[in-house]
This record gives sequence, structure tokens and C-alpha cells, in this order.
Amino acid sequence: MYAAIWRMLPGPTWVRALIALALFALIAFILFQWVFPVIAPFMPFYESDVSVG
Repeated sequence: MYAAIWRMLPGPTWVRALIALALFALIAFILFQWVFPVIAPFMPFYESDVSVG
């Protein structure tokens, strides 16, 4: 899959690397800004069944 994406990117290797890095940064930004905050309430991180005492 990644090889197919790499072949679709235009330019020489260094341009492809810059474009791939920019795409990675954009995807990470979108995930942290919009996706993770939306799904956070549905994650069981704050629910613990272990009682101390």
C-alpha cells in the first residue's frame, strides 16, 4: 500500500519525501484536532474497576 502511494507522488525522491512528510503531518494534525477529541468520551480510559483499600 505504501509503495503504491510512493509511486503516485510526483517528482524526484527528495520531493516525494517532502510531500510524504507533509501528508503525514497533515493527517496527524487532523487526527489530534478533530478525530481524537470526538472519540475520547467513548474510550474506557477513565473507567476503572479496581478499588484501592
